[in-house]
Amino acid sequence: MTEMTVTVARSRLSEAVDTARVSHEPVYLLRRGRRVAALIDAEDLAKLIEAAEDLNDLRAANAARTEMTETGDAAVPWEEVKAELGLA
Repeated sequence: MTEMTVTVARSRLSEAVDTARVSHEPVYLLRRGRRVAALIDAEDLAKLIEAAEDLNDLRAANAARTEMTETGDAAVPWEEVKAELGLA
């Protein structure tokens, strides 16, 4: 794990970016000894965003299943959904 002050990062930005990109580890930027930001590889960020979106979708699906179980609602057949949306 790499840490550097914002002031040092400003003067060594290229090095900080290369470190994050090559090591695939975040470079934490410090201000007054506290982490205030992090540099990460762009591809790693894209993977993190995709994983967060997938997790959110799983949580929504689980919540829907739980709601269906609690309310006793039956699943609507796909053909019925398409017909209601005018897609059939």
